[in-house]
Order: sequence, then C-alpha cells, then structure tokens
Amino acid sequence: MNFLRGVMGGQSAGPQHTEAETIQKLCDRVASSTLLDDRRNAVRALKSLSKKYRLEVGIQAMEHLIHVLQTDRSDSEIIAYALDTLYNIISNDEEEEVEENSTKQSEDLGSQFTEIFIKQPENVTLLLSLLEEFDFHVRWPGVRLLTSLLKQLGPPVQQIILVSPMGVSRLMDLLADSREIIRNDGVLLLQALTRGNGAIQKIVAFENAFERLLDIITEEGNSDGGIVVEDCLILLQNLLKNNNSNQNFFKEGSYIQRMKPWFEVGDENSGWSAQKVTNLHLMLQLVRVLVSPTNPPGATSSCQKAMFQCGLLQQLCTILMATGIPADILTETINTVSEVIRGCQVNQDYFASVNAPSNPPRPAIVVLLMSMVNERQPFVLRCAVLYCFQCFLYKNQKGQGEIVATLLPSTIDATGNSVSAGQLLCGGLFSTDSLSNWCAAVALAHALQGNATQKEQLLRVQLATSIGNPPVSLLQQCTNILSQGDKIDRRGSKIQTRVGLLMLLCTWLSNCPIAVTHFLHNSANVPFLTGQIAENLGEEEQLVQGLCALLLGISIYFNDNSLENYMKEKLKQLIEKRIGKENFIEKLGFISKHELYSRASQKPQPNFPSPEYMIFDHEFTKLVKELEGVITKAIYKSSEEDKKEEEVKKTLEQHDNIVTHYKNMIREQDLQLEELKQQVSTLKCQNEQLQTAVTQQASQIQQHKDQYNLLKVQLGKDNHHQGSHGDGAQVNGIQPEEISRLREEVEELKSQQGLLQSQLAEKDSLIENLKSSQVSAGNEQASAAALPRDSEQVVELKQELTALKSQLNSQSLEMTRLQAENRELLQRAEALAKSAPVEGESENVATAKTTDVEGRLSALLQETKELKNEIKALSEEKTAIKMQLDSSNSTIAILQMEKDKLDIEVTDSKKEQDDLLVLLADQDQKILSLKSKLKILGHPVEEEDESGDQDDDDDETDDGDKDQDI
Repeated sequence: MNFLRGVMGGQSAGPQHTEAETIQKLCDRVASSTLLDDRRNAVRALKSLSKKYRLEVGIQAMEHLIHVLQTDRSDSEIIAYALDTLYNIISNDEEEEVEENSTKQSEDLGSQFTEIFIKQPENVTLLLSLLEEFDFHVRWPGVRLLTSLLKQLGPPVQQIILVSPMGVSRLMDLLADSREIIRNDGVLLLQALTRGNGAIQKIVAFENAFERLLDIITEEGNSDGGIVVEDCLILLQNLLKNNNSNQNFFKEGSYIQRMKPWFEVGDENSGWSAQKVTNLHLMLQLVRVLVSPTNPPGATSSCQKAMFQCGLLQQLCTILMATGIPADILTETINTVSEVIRGCQVNQDYFASVNAPSNPPRPAIVVLLMSMVNERQPFVLRCAVLYCFQCFLYKNQKGQGEIVATLLPSTIDATGNSVSAGQLLCGGLFSTDSLSNWCAAVALAHALQGNATQKEQLLRVQLATSIGNPPVSLLQQCTNILSQGDKIDRRGSKIQTRVGLLMLLCTWLSNCPIAVTHFLHNSANVPFLTGQIAENLGEEEQLVQGLCALLLGISIYFNDNSLENYMKEKLKQLIEKRIGKENFIEKLGFISKHELYSRASQKPQPNFPSPEYMIFDHEFTKLVKELEGVITKAIYKSSEEDKKEEEVKKTLEQHDNIVTHYKNMIREQDLQLEELKQQVSTLKCQNEQLQTAVTQQASQIQQHKDQYNLLKVQLGKDNHHQGSHGDGAQVNGIQPEEISRLREEVEELKSQQGLLQSQLAEKDSLIENLKSSQVSAGNEQASAAALPRDSEQVVELKQELTALKSQLNSQSLEMTRLQAENRELLQRAEALAKSAPVEGESENVATAKTTDVEGRLSALLQETKELKNEIKALSEEKTAIKMQLDSSNSTIAILQMEKDKLDIEVTDSKKEQDDLLVLLADQDQKILSLKSKLKILGHPVEEEDESGDQDDDDDETDDGDKDQDI
C-alpha cells in the first residue's frame, strides 16, 4: 500500500518523465515479483494510470498484462485488473469533452493498440477462454474488452473468432447469463461480432439466437421496454438483413408469429416515450427486412403470407388507422404495410377491405390518398402514402381495375357524399401544388402499369372543366395542362408537374395503340412535342425535352397507322425535317443521363431528401430502359423494314391469337374436367351411401324374415298344443322330443365310463411299473456313485406323480359330477318312458343338448390324452435313470473307498423311497375308492378285475416287506 501511495503521489507531483518511470517500475514489478500480492498491487496501479496515461501504459505494460492473463488465471482479482487496464488502453469510450483532433488521435491510438493485441491470434483465443469463467469480475471485463476490439478492428477479430474452436458458441452463452449487465453487454458484443459477416450471422442464428433474443424482448416488455429491447432489435437486424438463409430459418421457425404482440399498442397512445418510439421504429424496420423488395421473390412471398396468416398485417393496419400515433411511426408503418402487401394478392385484397374508423367509414386507401394530395402533410408522409399506393397496385390487376372504375361515369357517386380514389387523384393531378401533381400522375400511372384493358378504359373518362363548356377527356386535359407549361402559377418545382404528366402519358400510351390513336387525333399534340424537342433550352428543360422525345417515339413505335396524317413514316419524316434523327436520339438520351435517374432506378420506394429531388419513378425507369433501344431502332428503320416488321407483327399476332384461343379452350376443358371430377366424386359418395342403406335394409329384411319364421313356428306349436289332449305333448314340464336325446346321452355316458375305467387300468399298471423300478433302484443304490443325481431324479418323479394325483383328483370330481348328471337324466328318462313314450318329435332341441354333453366329453378326452403324454414322458425319464444306474455299476470298484460316506446318503435315499411307497400306497387306496364309487354308481366291476387288484395288493405288500427286511 505504501508503494501504491508513492506511485499515486508521484503522478501528481512529478513531471511527465516521472510517470513514465513509475509505469516502468510497475511493469518491472509485474514481471519480476514472485509474490502474487505484489503483482496484483502493481496491476491495480497500472489500471489507475491507464486512463490518463493511456499511451505510456499501452506501450510499456501491454505485453506484461497479456502475460498475467496467461499465468495468473487462478486469481480472479488480478485477471480483472489486467482486463480493465487493457480495456482502458484500447477503448475510446472514456474520452469525453475533448477536441476533435484529440478524438481522432485517440481513435487512431485505439486502433493501433488493437492491432498490436490481435497480432498474436492466441491473445483473442485466450480472451475467449476467459469468458468461460463465471466470476463476474472476470467475465464482464472480458466482454467489454472483446467488444472494444471488435469496434476498433472488426473484420480481423471476426476472422480470428470464426476459426477459433467453439468461439461463437462461447459468446452465445452470454445471452443465458442470469446477470443482466453481462447479458446486455453480451448483446452489444454480438452486435459488433455479426456486423457485416454472413458466416458468423449464420452460426449465431443456428445457435438459437432468435429464440433467446425474442425471449429477452418479451421479458423486457416488447415496445415498452428499455434500451435492451433496442439492442436486441439491432442484433436481429444484423442477423436478418441481406441474409437469405437466416430469413428462411426465421420464417420456418415460426418466429414471425412472435412479432405480432410487438404492435399491440392499445388504445391509450398518449404515452409515447422516446424509447418506445425508437423500439417500435426498429420493430417496423425488422418486418421490412423480411419482406424487402430486394429479397428473393419466393422468400418475400412466403413471409408475406405468414404475416397475413398470423394476423401481423391486420395489427399493422390497426396502427395505420389509429389516432394519436407519432408522425414518424405512422410514416414507417405505412412503408411497412406497403412492402407487406407488395405483389401479394391475398394481402392486397385484405388491404382494400380495410376501413378507417370514421363516420361514415371510408376505405383506408381513400384516407391515405387524401393525405398524399394534401400539401399541408409532411413530405415524408406523402412519399410513404405514394409508396403504399404503388405497392397496392403492383401486379394487382384487380386493384387497378377498381381504381380506374372510380373514374368512370357509371361508378361516380352523383350525390357527392363520398370521395372516391379516382376523384382524389384527379383533384391532385390538376391542383396548383406541383408535388401533388407529380404524386397523382405517378399514382395514376401505376394504375395503368402493364394493364392494357385499364389503359383503354381510362380513355372513357370525361372531365367537366367549367360550367357551360363541354366535357373533355382526361387524356386531352393532361395534354392541355402540359402545353400550358409555366403559364399557370404553381407552388413548388417548375418542371415537376410537366415531368409527372409526361411520365403518365408515356405509361398510358406504351403498348396501347388505341391510346396512341386518341393522342394523335388531337392535331396540336405532335407540333407541341416537336417544338419542345427542337428548342435549345437550359439544363432544367433538357429533361422535359427528353421525355417529350420519349412520348413522340412511343407514338411512332406503337402506332397502328390508323390515322393517315400521322402514320409511322410521316412522323419519322417530320422528325428528320424539324429535329433531325441524331438530335432526336440525343435528346432521348437526356433521360437516362440525368443524375436522379440512376438513384430512382435502384429501389422501388420513393425516398427523396426534399421535394426538389422527386423527379423519376422507379417503374418509369424500367419503362425507359425497355423502350429507349427499340425507339432508336424504329427511328432509323426504313419504310420497307417497317412493312416487314408489320407483317411479322401481324403473323405473331395471329399466332398469339391462335395460341390464346387454344389456351382458352384448354382452360375451359380443364374447368369442365374439374367439374366432371367433382361430379364423379359426388356420385361415388352417393353410391357408397346408397349401398350402405341397401345393406342396412337387407339386414333389416332378414331380421324381419327370421322374426316371421319364429312367429310362424310358435303359432304352429300353439295350434298343435290346442289340438292334442295334453297327455302326449308335455309330461311334467319335459317335452316328448327330449326322450330320445336323453337316452343317447345315457349310452354315451356309459361308453365314457368304460373309457375312463380303461384309462384307470393303464394308470395302475404304470404305477406298478414305477414301483418295481424304484425297488430295483433301491437294491442298486448301495454301491452306486451317482446316487445324488438319482435322488434328484426321484424328487422330480415325485413332483410329477403329485401333479398326476391332482389331475386324477380333478378327473374323479368331473366323473362324479357327470355321474350325478347321468343319474338325473336317467330318472327323467324313466319318468318320460312311463308317462309318454313318444320319440322323434323334438329332435332339434335334443340335438342341441346332446352337443353340449359331447363338448364336455371331448374336453375330458383331451385332458386324458394330455395325461397319457405326460405318462409317456415319465417312462422315458425312467429309462434314462436305468441307463444312468447301469453306468454307475461300472464305477463300484473305484468308489469303494467312499462307501462309508455314501451309506448315510443311502439311508436318506431309503427314507425317500419309503415316503414314495407311502405315496404309492395312498394312490392305490384312491384307485380302490374310485372303483368302489363306480360300483356304488351302478357300474358292474368284473370279479377278475377285483381278484387282479387283490393280487396286486398282495404283491405290493410282499414288496413292502422285502424292503423292510433290507
């Protein structure tokens, strides 16, 4: 601390060289000191000196500061001091209230230090790595320093960041920082990073920048937000302007829909702060970036459609018709609406339907035209309205027809209660304000642009000049005003009115021979034009001469020779005599050589700094480019060439007519084909519906037939019951036809009982075989070596026997149930046999019950078959056990030494065998019980079977005694 006080004291007391020496000492301290605290204090002192002694600190300390950033990254405090010092050296932001020369010198100094810093690209990479630190005191100075580097030398720094791995991605993480100051400065950093670099703009866009920026704008309150919203909008403009890839990504990401809430300004428009005006202005500019006429037509069209579908255009029109909107916002809104509807038929139709909230409601187009022809309105607002009208009519023949229709006699409102667009245009065309004349003439020219039908319709317009005089055509009135020149006292430019009228006439007459004929029919027009072209006038009038030459050339090129005095050849001879062909072509070239011509040809929007510059229209410059060459050729062509050209034109016209005829036929056939397809599809649907109805009706008919047959059968039974004595039809509630069925059931049950008895006998024999195999196995187990394995097999056999026992139990239960059912059926059969021995009358009902019994018996047979399969599997396993016992006999001699150990196991096996014999005895007892049950049920059991069973029991007893002796 004493050292720092000495340094600070030296700054104020000593001369200039003392500060240089102090800075040198501090740099040596940073470079040589081994203690981190000393280096930190030295860097802090350099930071305090860097603002006032920027040059000295920059020259001596920059290398040491970069070294600190490289070596002392573990200490955030010294890193923060070093970054702040470098920022003070490079940045020009701290210079305030300095002279112009000092400011320029300061900017040069910042650029030089920036160049030194980025000479080693590793320095920028090091700075990017420091931005990954979450510590506020490291990240924030790093963001400021990198922003300053980009402001000083943008392209080189951008290139270094672009080639740095994950360089742009690291900077995008700043937008997600929870600390607002870092996030906001991160937006400023990305502004400088994306300026003029398409590659970085694409990377930033695909790093989800649109989503994050729109979220920030929403969080900040949209247009009511602060300067952060402004910074985000500027960044969005950098990403989207002149970048077709990002514009397409913005549209496909459905981000246009998120722009709609920006323009929900509400009804209370009194509170328009300067920041809100700026924000809304930038938002409107962002919309214009997406629909700019300089964008590819496909991209612009898709954005226009998306804006209409999401309601953005409707919201802009609401602002357009609202009250209390600031003038600059209203002007920019008009320009924005203009480009949103330009060339898009759906949007143009919607705009034509918008009405202003007045009483009575007026179309928005009429309200805007009223502002355009009102000389008290601001100039920029009038230019915006003209641009809106031009965009509304661009490639919109329907709109052009609607505008021209308001000038025709049949559609003019005789009462005069409402003002139409045509009346406003005529009023502006003939007013004493030259700017209104020009705007109205250009607007009317756009209503005729590329539409020959409306050019012919406009010839029908008649104007009442004064009371008592006959009406004159609009074309004649335009030429009358043109011939008067400067005789009428007008406000504004001297030539503006004539230029506007000449552009209107050139547009009107081009590609319209009928309009040319009407124009030439007035004998005063051609002499006026030749006189204007032949005169030697000043520079201001040269443009008017060029436009007159263009109009005369159009009258020659599109002349159909219908007027004998003004045929093509005669007009060319007139030019050659009075003007000269070379002079005529020279005057024609005055248009494209004018200084304002190239400016107007660049962009469709009429953007002029002042009314004096409002001379050319963008669409008119296209017309000049198209006609200048052909008119020059037409002037120099001979009569023979004209004849040949006329013949070629006629041939082409005939060909075009034929092609048009066939196109119309194809179009009509397509329409007919579509209608037939629709009819076929309709008939198919009707056919399917009728088929469904027929199917339903057929099913209903079948149901009715079944019900009828059932009723018929029931009726027959009732009649039969009434005709009989009652003793043969039904006895004790049982139908006589059931007797035969019951007898059949009794027979089948007896046969099933026989089958079950045979199956039981087979099971008994199987059990006896198993017993004998177990006894033999018991005799051999004393010397067997694989008894553990055998005991496992025996356990498995026990389990399977248990399963067999359970199945036998279920079989016995089923048999008991069937026998009880059999007894019941026998009783009923006996009752039927005594009371009504009638057979064969109700076979259908008996058959159904017999089927049921058969189904149950078949299920029992299936279960018996499964039991047989399982017994077969057990016998196979028994055979495998015998084979294993045989193999164990061969190993008796080898395993004699282990006999003592195996004795215990043999004893355990004997116990298991005893248990098994007990289980087998239980099984025999159950079998005997089953046989006794069969006897009780009335089924005779042969005595041989009983004696055989008794012998088997004796054998089993003897075997059991032998086992006990063993």
